[in-house]
Amino acid sequence: MTTPELASDPRVYFAAERTMLAWLRTGIAIMAFGFVVARFGLFLRLLHAGADSGASHEASSYLGAALVGIGIIATAGGAVQYQRFCRALHSEDLPRSASPRFVLGLSWALVVMGAALAIILLA
Repeated sequence: MTTPELASDPRVYFAAERTMLAWLRTGIAIMAFGFVVARFGLFLRLLHAGADSGASHEASSYLGAALVGIGIIATAGGAVQYQRFCRALHSEDLPRSASPRFVLGLSWALVVMGAALAIILLA
């Protein structure tokens, strides 16, 4: 006795897309926090430039760049997982309005922009 084929359920794809967008949101937030940390260190250096303070705030640039790197990893990891999931789905399981390429393109564009930001922060 064979089991009947399950009907395609678009909710599976939409759940994967929501998860991907959550990874994007998380990656962007971590990158933004890294930028703020790096620039706050610059602000402190400028603040202490007038005073004869021996305090050094150079570590904030490296910490900020590291946070941007973690945001890049989160975004890229989410994109890779989403791409694997979409490839594993049968074509009939994808809704007609689905466009995985758009979400993936956006993800990889953010990865490239995050890498550029990390390079700028370290320069």
